[in-house]
Amino acid sequence: MAAAPAARLESVRALTGLLREARLREMAQESMFQDLLKILTKALNEIEQASKDSCELLDLDTCLLLVAECFRCLRNACVECAKNQDVMRNLGLITTSVHLIKLLDGIEIKGEPLLIAFRCSLQFLGNIAAGNGDSQNSIWKCAFPDLFLTCLTYSDEKIVAYCCMVLFTCLNSEKVRELLDPENLTVALHVLKVYKEQLESEWSFLIVTDHLLKCPELVKVLYAKLSNQERVTLLELIMSKMSEKNSVTSEEMNVFMRIADFLASCFRDKCETVLKLTSAADAEDEEALVTVRLLDVLCEMTSNNGQLEHLQALPGLLETAIDTLRLTHLAGKQAVNIFTATHAMTGQEEISHPAVGFKSHLIRLIGNLCYKSKENQDKVYELDGIPLILDNCSIDDNNPFVNQWAVYAIRNLTEQNERNQELIARMEEKGLADNSVLERMGLEVEKRDDKLLLRSVRKKPS
Repeated sequence: MAAAPAARLESVRALTGLLREARLREMAQESMFQDLLKILTKALNEIEQASKDSCELLDLDTCLLLVAECFRCLRNACVECAKNQDVMRNLGLITTSVHLIKLLDGIEIKGEPLLIAFRCSLQFLGNIAAGNGDSQNSIWKCAFPDLFLTCLTYSDEKIVAYCCMVLFTCLNSEKVRELLDPENLTVALHVLKVYKEQLESEWSFLIVTDHLLKCPELVKVLYAKLSNQERVTLLELIMSKMSEKNSVTSEEMNVFMRIADFLASCFRDKCETVLKLTSAADAEDEEALVTVRLLDVLCEMTSNNGQLEHLQALPGLLETAIDTLRLTHLAGKQAVNIFTATHAMTGQEEISHPAVGFKSHLIRLIGNLCYKSKENQDKVYELDGIPLILDNCSIDDNNPFVNQWAVYAIRNLTEQNERNQELIARMEEKGLADNSVLERMGLEVEKRDDKLLLRSVRKKPS
Protein backbone atom coordinates (compact mmCIF):
# COMPACT_ATOMS: atom_id res chain seq x y z
CA MET A 1 0.00 0.00 0.00
CA ALA A 2 3.03 2.29 -0.06
CA ALA A 3 2.88 2.42 -3.85
CA ALA A 4 2.61 5.75 -5.64
CA PRO A 5 -0.97 7.01 -6.02
CA ALA A 6 -1.06 6.35 -9.79
CA ALA A 7 0.12 2.73 -9.41
CA ARG A 8 -2.29 2.17 -6.53
CA LEU A 9 -5.15 3.54 -8.65
CA GLU A 10 -4.29 1.14 -11.49
CA SER A 11 -4.17 -1.88 -9.19
CA VAL A 12 -7.59 -1.02 -7.69
CA ARG A 13 -8.96 -0.42 -11.19
CA ALA A 14 -7.77 -3.89 -12.27
CA LEU A 15 -9.48 -5.39 -9.22
CA THR A 16 -12.71 -3.57 -10.08
CA GLY A 17 -12.69 -5.25 -13.50
CA LEU A 18 -12.05 -8.71 -12.06
CA LEU A 19 -14.95 -8.38 -9.58
CA ARG A 20 -17.45 -8.12 -12.39
CA GLU A 21 -17.27 -11.93 -12.55
CA ALA A 22 -19.47 -13.81 -10.08
CA ARG A 23 -16.89 -16.62 -9.60
CA LEU A 24 -14.15 -14.15 -8.62
CA ARG A 25 -16.51 -12.26 -6.28
CA GLU A 26 -17.18 -15.50 -4.41
CA MET A 27 -13.43 -16.11 -4.06
CA ALA A 28 -12.64 -12.64 -2.67
CA GLN A 29 -10.71 -12.68 0.61
CA GLU A 30 -11.35 -10.46 3.65
CA SER A 31 -7.79 -9.11 3.37
CA MET A 32 -8.70 -7.47 0.05
CA PHE A 33 -11.52 -5.53 1.69
CA GLN A 34 -9.22 -4.62 4.59
CA ASP A 35 -6.76 -3.11 2.07
CA LEU A 36 -9.54 -1.08 0.42
CA LEU A 37 -10.71 0.10 3.86
CA LYS A 38 -7.15 1.28 4.63
CA ILE A 39 -7.03 3.29 1.40
CA LEU A 40 -10.39 4.93 2.15
CA THR A 41 -9.46 5.64 5.78
CA LYS A 42 -6.15 7.22 4.70
CA ALA A 43 -7.96 9.36 2.10
CA LEU A 44 -10.54 10.36 4.69
CA ASN A 45 -7.82 11.46 7.13
CA GLU A 46 -5.92 13.38 4.44
CA ILE A 47 -9.04 15.24 3.24
CA GLU A 48 -10.04 15.99 6.83
CA GLN A 49 -6.55 17.32 7.66
CA ALA A 50 -6.37 19.42 4.48
CA SER A 51 -9.76 20.97 5.22
CA LYS A 52 -8.55 21.98 8.71
CA ASP A 53 -5.07 23.13 7.68
CA SER A 54 -4.91 25.38 4.61
CA CYS A 55 -1.11 24.87 4.47
CA GLU A 56 -1.54 21.10 4.06
CA LEU A 57 -0.69 20.12 0.48
CA LEU A 58 -3.03 17.53 -1.03
CA ASP A 59 -3.61 16.56 -4.65
CA LEU A 60 -7.35 16.40 -4.04
CA ASP A 61 -8.34 15.25 -7.55
CA THR A 62 -5.93 12.28 -7.48
CA CYS A 63 -7.16 11.40 -3.99
CA LEU A 64 -10.79 11.56 -5.15
CA LEU A 65 -10.11 9.40 -8.22
CA LEU A 66 -8.71 6.73 -5.90
CA VAL A 67 -11.69 7.03 -3.53
CA ALA A 68 -14.11 6.66 -6.47
CA GLU A 69 -12.28 3.56 -7.75
CA CYS A 70 -12.31 1.95 -4.30
CA PHE A 71 -16.08 2.45 -4.12
CA ARG A 72 -16.51 1.01 -7.65
CA CYS A 73 -14.51 -2.01 -6.57
CA LEU A 74 -16.56 -2.49 -3.39
CA ARG A 75 -19.78 -1.88 -5.33
CA ASN A 76 -18.92 -4.66 -7.78
CA ALA A 77 -17.90 -7.05 -4.99
CA CYS A 78 -21.38 -6.74 -3.40
CA VAL A 79 -23.40 -7.86 -6.43
CA GLU A 80 -25.43 -10.97 -5.49
CA CYS A 81 -22.85 -11.89 -2.87
CA ALA A 82 -24.17 -11.80 0.71
CA LYS A 83 -20.81 -13.11 2.02
CA ASN A 84 -18.96 -10.03 0.77
CA GLN A 85 -21.71 -7.70 1.98
CA ASP A 86 -21.42 -9.16 5.49
CA VAL A 87 -17.61 -9.02 5.54
CA MET A 88 -17.58 -5.37 4.46
CA ARG A 89 -20.22 -4.38 6.98
CA ASN A 90 -18.41 -6.16 9.81
CA LEU A 91 -15.17 -4.39 8.87
CA GLY A 92 -16.92 -1.04 9.30
CA LEU A 93 -16.99 -0.04 5.63
CA ILE A 94 -20.53 1.35 5.91
CA THR A 95 -19.55 3.68 8.77
CA THR A 96 -16.41 4.81 6.94
CA SER A 97 -18.36 5.41 3.73
CA VAL A 98 -21.01 7.53 5.44
CA HIS A 99 -18.26 9.55 7.17
CA LEU A 100 -16.52 10.08 3.82
CA ILE A 101 -19.75 11.16 2.11
CA LYS A 102 -20.34 13.79 4.80
CA LEU A 103 -16.77 14.98 4.33
CA LEU A 104 -17.18 15.20 0.52
CA ASP A 105 -20.33 17.25 1.01
CA GLY A 106 -18.34 19.75 3.06
CA ILE A 107 -15.78 20.45 0.29
CA GLU A 108 -16.71 23.78 -1.25
CA ILE A 109 -15.42 23.28 -4.81
CA LYS A 110 -17.63 20.61 -6.36
CA GLY A 111 -15.52 19.48 -9.32
CA GLU A 112 -16.21 16.40 -11.44
CA PRO A 113 -13.80 14.09 -9.50
CA LEU A 114 -15.66 14.91 -6.27
CA LEU A 115 -19.08 14.28 -7.86
CA ILE A 116 -17.89 10.93 -9.27
CA ALA A 117 -16.56 9.85 -5.85
CA PHE A 118 -19.83 10.95 -4.23
CA ARG A 119 -21.93 9.01 -6.79
CA CYS A 120 -19.82 5.85 -6.47
CA SER A 121 -20.07 5.94 -2.67
CA LEU A 122 -23.87 5.99 -2.86
CA GLN A 123 -23.88 3.19 -5.45
CA PHE A 124 -21.80 1.12 -3.03
CA LEU A 125 -24.27 1.74 -0.19
CA GLY A 126 -27.13 0.73 -2.51
CA ASN A 127 -25.38 -2.52 -3.43
CA ILE A 128 -24.28 -3.48 0.09
CA ALA A 129 -27.90 -2.96 1.22
CA ALA A 130 -29.52 -4.93 -1.63
CA GLY A 131 -31.30 -7.96 -0.15
CA ASN A 132 -29.33 -7.66 3.10
CA GLY A 133 -31.39 -6.64 6.13
CA ASP A 134 -28.39 -6.23 8.46
CA SER A 135 -26.68 -3.86 6.01
CA GLN A 136 -29.92 -1.92 5.54
CA ASN A 137 -30.22 -1.48 9.31
CA SER A 138 -26.57 -0.44 9.57
CA ILE A 139 -26.96 2.23 6.86
CA TRP A 140 -30.17 3.46 8.49
CA LYS A 141 -28.43 3.79 11.86
CA CYS A 142 -25.49 5.74 10.34
CA ALA A 143 -27.26 7.80 7.68
CA PHE A 144 -30.85 8.52 8.75
CA PRO A 145 -32.02 11.23 8.50
CA ASP A 146 -29.04 13.58 8.02
CA LEU A 147 -27.29 11.95 5.07
CA PHE A 148 -30.56 11.39 3.19
CA LEU A 149 -31.53 15.03 3.70
CA THR A 150 -28.13 16.16 2.41
CA CYS A 151 -28.26 14.00 -0.71
CA LEU A 152 -31.96 14.51 -1.56
CA THR A 153 -31.37 18.26 -1.81
CA TYR A 154 -28.07 18.00 -3.72
CA SER A 155 -27.62 19.93 -6.96
CA ASP A 156 -26.46 16.82 -8.86
CA GLU A 157 -29.35 14.75 -10.28
CA LYS A 158 -27.38 11.48 -10.20
CA ILE A 159 -26.52 11.92 -6.53
CA VAL A 160 -30.22 12.54 -5.80
CA ALA A 161 -31.23 9.46 -7.81
CA TYR A 162 -28.65 7.19 -6.12
CA CYS A 163 -29.73 8.52 -2.72
CA CYS A 164 -33.33 7.57 -3.58
CA MET A 165 -32.08 4.10 -4.56
CA VAL A 166 -30.40 3.66 -1.14
CA LEU A 167 -33.46 5.00 0.69
CA PHE A 168 -35.83 2.71 -1.25
CA THR A 169 -33.62 -0.31 -0.54
CA CYS A 170 -33.43 0.42 3.20
CA LEU A 171 -37.10 1.22 3.81
CA ASN A 172 -39.59 -1.21 5.34
CA SER A 173 -42.91 -0.72 7.14
CA GLU A 174 -41.18 -0.11 10.49
CA LYS A 175 -38.80 2.50 9.08
CA VAL A 176 -41.63 4.22 7.16
CA ARG A 177 -43.33 4.84 10.52
CA GLU A 178 -40.17 6.65 11.68
CA LEU A 179 -40.92 9.24 8.99
CA LEU A 180 -43.96 10.30 11.05
CA ASP A 181 -41.58 11.97 13.52
CA PRO A 182 -41.72 15.73 12.74
CA GLU A 183 -37.92 15.85 12.46
CA ASN A 184 -37.89 12.97 9.96
CA LEU A 185 -40.95 13.97 7.92
CA THR A 186 -38.75 16.29 5.86
CA VAL A 187 -37.18 13.21 4.22
CA ALA A 188 -40.58 12.16 2.84
CA LEU A 189 -41.36 15.73 1.78
CA HIS A 190 -38.07 15.93 -0.13
CA VAL A 191 -38.77 12.62 -1.89
CA LEU A 192 -42.03 14.08 -3.21
CA LYS A 193 -40.22 17.23 -4.33
CA VAL A 194 -37.66 15.08 -6.16
CA TYR A 195 -40.44 13.21 -7.96
CA LYS A 196 -42.18 16.45 -8.89
CA GLU A 197 -39.00 18.11 -10.19
CA GLN A 198 -37.34 15.05 -11.77
CA LEU A 199 -40.18 13.06 -13.29
CA GLU A 200 -37.76 10.51 -14.75
CA SER A 201 -36.61 9.55 -11.24
CA GLU A 202 -37.93 6.01 -10.95
CA TRP A 203 -36.61 5.51 -7.41
CA SER A 204 -38.55 8.46 -5.94
CA PHE A 205 -41.70 7.11 -7.63
CA LEU A 206 -41.12 3.66 -6.08
CA ILE A 207 -40.44 5.11 -2.61
CA VAL A 208 -43.85 6.79 -2.65
CA THR A 209 -45.90 4.01 -4.28
CA ASP A 210 -44.24 1.00 -2.61
CA HIS A 211 -43.58 2.47 0.84
CA LEU A 212 -45.10 5.83 1.77
CA LEU A 213 -48.60 5.06 0.43
CA LYS A 214 -48.72 1.95 2.62
CA CYS A 215 -48.94 4.14 5.73
CA PRO A 216 -52.28 6.06 5.82
CA GLU A 217 -51.16 8.12 8.84
CA LEU A 218 -48.12 9.31 6.90
CA VAL A 219 -50.27 10.18 3.86
CA LYS A 220 -52.45 12.40 6.09
CA VAL A 221 -49.51 14.14 7.77
CA LEU A 222 -47.74 14.64 4.41
CA TYR A 223 -50.88 16.00 2.74
CA ALA A 224 -51.26 18.62 5.47
CA LYS A 225 -47.68 19.82 4.94
CA LEU A 226 -47.72 19.93 1.11
CA SER A 227 -48.37 22.91 -1.10
CA ASN A 228 -51.39 22.61 -3.42
CA GLN A 229 -49.12 21.80 -6.38
CA GLU A 230 -47.45 19.05 -4.36
CA ARG A 231 -50.86 17.71 -3.31
CA VAL A 232 -51.77 17.33 -6.97
CA THR A 233 -48.51 15.38 -7.46
CA LEU A 234 -49.31 13.10 -4.49
CA LEU A 235 -52.85 12.50 -5.78
CA GLU A 236 -51.46 11.59 -9.21
CA LEU A 237 -49.16 9.05 -7.54
CA ILE A 238 -52.15 7.60 -5.65
CA MET A 239 -53.99 7.35 -9.01
CA SER A 240 -51.00 5.53 -10.46
CA LYS A 241 -50.98 3.08 -7.53
CA MET A 242 -54.75 2.55 -7.84
CA SER A 243 -54.51 1.69 -11.54
CA GLU A 244 -51.99 -1.13 -10.97
CA LYS A 245 -53.44 -4.48 -12.02
CA ASN A 246 -51.64 -6.52 -9.35
CA SER A 247 -53.71 -8.58 -6.94
CA VAL A 248 -54.19 -6.79 -3.62
CA THR A 249 -53.94 -8.38 -0.17
CA SER A 250 -56.60 -7.71 2.47
CA GLU A 251 -54.06 -5.63 4.40
CA GLU A 252 -53.35 -3.47 1.32
CA MET A 253 -57.09 -3.10 0.70
CA ASN A 254 -57.53 -1.91 4.28
CA VAL A 255 -54.80 0.71 3.69
CA PHE A 256 -56.51 1.89 0.48
CA MET A 257 -59.84 2.22 2.29
CA ARG A 258 -58.31 4.35 5.05
CA ILE A 259 -56.70 6.61 2.43
CA ALA A 260 -60.05 6.71 0.59
CA ASP A 261 -61.79 7.88 3.78
CA PHE A 262 -59.26 10.66 4.18
CA LEU A 263 -59.45 11.82 0.55
CA ALA A 264 -63.26 11.74 0.61
CA SER A 265 -63.20 14.01 3.68
CA CYS A 266 -60.78 16.37 1.84
CA PHE A 267 -63.18 16.45 -1.11
CA ARG A 268 -66.18 17.16 1.15
CA ASP A 269 -64.29 20.02 2.83
CA LYS A 270 -62.96 21.65 -0.35
CA CYS A 271 -65.43 20.77 -3.14
CA GLU A 272 -66.83 24.31 -3.44
CA THR A 273 -63.39 25.72 -4.28
CA VAL A 274 -63.95 24.41 -7.82
CA LEU A 275 -66.41 27.28 -8.34
CA LYS A 276 -63.38 29.61 -8.47
CA LEU A 277 -62.76 28.15 -11.92
CA THR A 278 -65.81 30.00 -13.26
CA SER A 279 -63.59 33.07 -13.42
CA ALA A 280 -61.07 33.24 -16.25
CA ALA A 281 -58.67 34.98 -13.87
CA ASP A 282 -58.77 31.97 -11.52
CA ALA A 283 -58.54 29.26 -14.20
CA GLU A 284 -55.32 28.01 -12.62
CA ASP A 285 -56.40 28.35 -8.97
CA GLU A 286 -54.27 25.72 -7.22
CA GLU A 287 -56.76 24.87 -4.48
CA ALA A 288 -59.46 24.26 -7.10
CA LEU A 289 -57.06 22.08 -9.12
CA VAL A 290 -56.58 19.88 -6.03
CA THR A 291 -60.38 19.44 -5.87
CA VAL A 292 -60.45 18.39 -9.54
CA ARG A 293 -57.74 15.79 -8.90
CA LEU A 294 -59.46 14.56 -5.69
CA LEU A 295 -62.56 13.84 -7.76
CA ASP A 296 -60.47 11.91 -10.31
CA VAL A 297 -59.03 9.74 -7.53
CA LEU A 298 -62.47 9.08 -5.99
CA CYS A 299 -63.81 8.05 -9.41
CA GLU A 300 -60.92 5.62 -9.76
CA MET A 301 -61.41 4.27 -6.23
CA THR A 302 -65.16 3.73 -6.70
CA SER A 303 -64.42 1.85 -9.95
CA ASN A 304 -62.65 -0.80 -7.85
CA ASN A 305 -65.05 -3.41 -6.48
CA GLY A 306 -62.88 -3.94 -3.41
CA GLN A 307 -63.32 -0.32 -2.29
CA LEU A 308 -66.72 0.50 -3.79
CA GLU A 309 -68.85 -0.98 -1.02
CA HIS A 310 -66.84 0.86 1.62
CA LEU A 311 -67.12 4.20 -0.20
CA GLN A 312 -70.85 3.67 -0.87
CA ALA A 313 -71.40 3.62 2.89
CA LEU A 314 -69.21 6.65 3.58
CA PRO A 315 -71.31 9.42 5.21
CA GLY A 316 -71.69 12.55 3.11
CA LEU A 317 -69.80 11.54 -0.04
CA LEU A 318 -72.84 10.98 -2.26
CA GLU A 319 -74.54 14.12 -0.92
CA THR A 320 -71.39 16.15 -1.61
CA ALA A 321 -71.22 14.87 -5.20
CA ILE A 322 -74.87 15.81 -5.85
CA ASP A 323 -74.55 19.22 -4.16
CA THR A 324 -71.40 19.99 -6.16
CA LEU A 325 -73.08 18.93 -9.41
CA ARG A 326 -76.00 21.22 -8.57
CA LEU A 327 -73.71 24.16 -7.76
CA THR A 328 -71.59 23.80 -10.91
CA HIS A 329 -74.70 23.27 -13.07
CA LEU A 330 -76.26 26.41 -11.63
CA ALA A 331 -73.02 28.37 -12.06
CA GLY A 332 -72.97 27.36 -15.73
CA LYS A 333 -76.54 28.60 -16.24
CA GLN A 334 -76.08 31.92 -14.45
CA ALA A 335 -73.16 33.02 -16.66
CA VAL A 336 -71.08 31.69 -19.52
CA ASN A 337 -68.09 29.84 -18.06
CA ILE A 338 -66.38 26.44 -18.06
CA PHE A 339 -69.47 24.85 -16.45
CA THR A 340 -71.79 26.09 -19.23
CA ALA A 341 -72.80 23.34 -21.66
CA THR A 342 -71.50 24.07 -25.17
CA HIS A 343 -71.94 22.16 -28.39
CA ALA A 344 -69.58 23.97 -30.72
CA MET A 345 -65.83 23.62 -30.50
CA THR A 346 -64.59 26.95 -29.19
CA GLY A 347 -60.89 26.40 -29.67
CA GLN A 348 -57.94 24.85 -27.92
CA GLU A 349 -57.97 27.21 -24.93
CA GLU A 350 -61.25 25.91 -23.52
CA ILE A 351 -60.47 22.27 -24.24
CA SER A 352 -57.32 22.49 -22.11
CA HIS A 353 -59.12 24.09 -19.14
CA PRO A 354 -58.46 22.11 -15.91
CA ALA A 355 -62.21 21.83 -15.17
CA VAL A 356 -63.03 20.16 -18.50
CA GLY A 357 -64.87 16.94 -17.63
CA PHE A 358 -65.54 17.90 -14.01
CA LYS A 359 -69.33 17.51 -14.25
CA SER A 360 -68.87 14.26 -16.21
CA HIS A 361 -66.77 12.90 -13.37
CA LEU A 362 -69.29 13.99 -10.73
CA ILE A 363 -71.98 12.06 -12.60
CA ARG A 364 -69.61 9.10 -12.92
CA LEU A 365 -68.99 9.18 -9.15
CA ILE A 366 -72.74 9.33 -8.43
CA GLY A 367 -73.30 6.42 -10.82
CA ASN A 368 -70.56 4.37 -9.16
CA LEU A 369 -71.91 5.05 -5.66
CA CYS A 370 -75.39 3.89 -6.74
CA TYR A 371 -74.24 0.61 -8.32
CA LYS A 372 -76.40 -2.15 -6.80
CA SER A 373 -77.06 0.07 -3.77
CA LYS A 374 -80.77 0.57 -3.01
CA GLU A 375 -79.93 2.92 -0.14
CA ASN A 376 -77.95 5.27 -2.38
CA GLN A 377 -80.47 5.04 -5.23
CA ASP A 378 -83.14 6.23 -2.77
CA LYS A 379 -80.85 8.93 -1.41
CA VAL A 380 -80.38 10.41 -4.91
CA TYR A 381 -84.18 10.39 -5.34
CA GLU A 382 -84.68 12.25 -2.06
CA LEU A 383 -82.01 14.82 -2.97
CA ASP A 384 -83.68 15.53 -6.34
CA GLY A 385 -80.56 14.21 -8.03
CA ILE A 386 -82.31 12.37 -10.88
CA PRO A 387 -83.74 15.49 -12.64
CA LEU A 388 -80.32 17.10 -12.13
CA ILE A 389 -78.54 14.24 -13.92
CA LEU A 390 -81.12 14.23 -16.73
CA ASP A 391 -80.54 17.96 -17.16
CA ASN A 392 -76.83 17.27 -17.66
CA CYS A 393 -76.96 14.56 -20.29
CA SER A 394 -76.87 16.55 -23.53
CA ILE A 395 -73.63 16.62 -25.52
CA ASP A 396 -71.25 19.15 -23.97
CA ASP A 397 -67.78 19.99 -25.32
CA ASN A 398 -66.74 21.07 -21.82
CA ASN A 399 -67.68 17.63 -20.49
CA PRO A 400 -66.60 14.87 -22.88
CA PHE A 401 -68.56 11.62 -22.45
CA VAL A 402 -71.13 13.30 -20.17
CA ASN A 403 -73.91 11.59 -22.11
CA GLN A 404 -72.35 8.15 -21.60
CA TRP A 405 -71.79 8.73 -17.88
CA ALA A 406 -75.37 10.00 -17.51
CA VAL A 407 -76.66 6.83 -19.21
CA TYR A 408 -74.52 4.76 -16.84
CA ALA A 409 -75.74 6.70 -13.77
CA ILE A 410 -79.43 6.46 -14.77
CA ARG A 411 -79.10 2.71 -15.36
CA ASN A 412 -77.54 2.27 -11.90
CA LEU A 413 -80.23 4.50 -10.35
CA THR A 414 -83.14 2.64 -11.94
CA GLU A 415 -81.90 -0.96 -11.67
CA GLN A 416 -84.51 -2.82 -9.59
CA ASN A 417 -85.83 0.50 -8.29
CA GLU A 418 -89.42 1.10 -9.38
CA ARG A 419 -89.76 4.47 -7.65
CA ASN A 420 -86.82 5.92 -9.60
CA GLN A 421 -88.11 4.38 -12.85
CA GLU A 422 -91.55 5.85 -12.22
CA LEU A 423 -90.10 9.32 -11.50
CA ILE A 424 -88.33 9.40 -14.88
CA ALA A 425 -91.42 8.05 -16.66
CA ARG A 426 -93.61 10.77 -15.07
CA MET A 427 -91.07 13.43 -16.03
CA GLU A 428 -91.17 12.25 -19.64
CA GLU A 429 -94.99 12.27 -19.69
CA LYS A 430 -95.05 15.84 -18.37
CA GLY A 431 -92.40 16.88 -20.86
CA LEU A 432 -89.82 17.40 -18.12
CA ALA A 433 -87.56 14.71 -19.50
CA ASP A 434 -86.62 14.90 -23.17
CA ASN A 435 -87.84 11.74 -24.91
CA SER A 436 -84.94 11.92 -27.38
CA VAL A 437 -82.57 11.89 -24.40
CA LEU A 438 -84.24 8.75 -23.06
CA GLU A 439 -83.99 7.21 -26.51
CA ARG A 440 -80.27 7.92 -26.60
CA MET A 441 -80.06 6.16 -23.25
CA GLY A 442 -81.84 3.15 -24.74
CA LEU A 443 -84.91 3.74 -22.54
CA GLU A 444 -88.58 4.34 -23.28
CA VAL A 445 -91.71 4.94 -21.23
CA GLU A 446 -94.46 2.35 -21.36
CA LYS A 447 -97.94 2.65 -19.81
CA ARG A 448 -99.22 -0.57 -18.29
CA ASP A 449 -102.32 -0.87 -16.04
CA ASP A 450 -102.36 2.90 -15.40
CA LYS A 451 -98.74 2.65 -14.33
CA LEU A 452 -95.82 4.31 -16.09
CA LEU A 453 -92.81 2.07 -16.51
CA LEU A 454 -89.33 2.73 -17.84
CA ARG A 455 -87.99 -0.10 -19.94
CA SER A 456 -84.85 -0.82 -21.93
CA VAL A 457 -85.08 -0.90 -25.72
CA ARG A 458 -82.51 -1.41 -28.45
CA LYS A 459 -81.13 1.98 -29.36
CA LYS A 460 -82.08 3.30 -32.79
CA PRO A 461 -79.17 3.75 -35.19
CA SER A 462 -78.08 7.39 -35.25
